[in-house]
Amino acid sequence: MRPLLLKVVATALTLGTTVASAVYVNAHLKNPAAPLQPAVLTARDASGSSMLGGAIVVGPSVQPTDSPPLTSTYAS
Repeated sequence: MRPLLLKVVATALTLGTTVASAVYVNAHLKNPAAPLQPAVLTARDASGSSMLGGAIVVGPSVQPTDSPPLTSTYAS
């Protein structure tokens, strides 16, 4: 009888947690019309963005080099 009681309690606890989570998520929905990502400045867009009195200029971050190609990643 004791193992059966343990299974019933575990099942009830699992179902209760699942229902409580679903209720919580449905009660705290955010704006569904909001974009998934904020707009990002591109390298083609040379304009800066003013932020708290400063300016942010976005440009390409990968620069070409004359170094030989990396053929091994081993480090001792």
